[in-house]
Amino acid sequence: MTHHETDRIEAFSDAVIAIIMTIMVLELHVPEDTTLEALRPLIPVFFSYVLSFIYLAIYWNNHHHLIHATKHASGGIMWANLHLLFWLSLIPFATAWLGENHRTPWPVALYGLVLLMCAVAYWILQTAIVKKQGLDSVLKKALGYDLKGKISLVSYMAATVAAFYHEYISYTLFILVAILWIVPDKRIAKILKDI
Repeated sequence: MTHHETDRIEAFSDAVIAIIMTIMVLELHVPEDTTLEALRPLIPVFFSYVLSFIYLAIYWNNHHHLIHATKHASGGIMWANLHLLFWLSLIPFATAWLGENHRTPWPVALYGLVLLMCAVAYWILQTAIVKKQGLDSVLKKALGYDLKGKISLVSYMAATVAAFYHEYISYTLFILVAILWIVPDKRIAKILKDI
């Protein structure tokens, strides 16, 4: 597969993520009342939207670097990419349910599960690319032991379970993982720059 075709994978993924973000913002409904008090019930909805937007932005940014580190793709890589996009496409649903039911365990747990599956799908995509390109590839060197990825997976699992004990533990873990990734992951970009 040529670099031109990896550009095609990236362009398709960018379009899907843009659509996901658009669908998510359409879930923000304007109150009928014109007072500031009417906005109070929307605070959890807005919070869940902001958190999910940040997560989608993180995936979009890191996916860009991941695809640029991919010299050759395969059907397996393309399916792994579609698998990631599938789980990302569930974020608007999980976000809307969380925003409307932010103090109940199942919406919080589902949100954590969707984030967990997004992280698993991203790991599968990374693994497929490394398998295709070899253990001495640019991507493998950039990822190293992928400590951030492992911390994220464990945190999402813990947040999903914690939803049934105290939802604020889950929210704290969601926010901490987002903070961990909000600074762009420069591992791949740095290695690409050095080549």
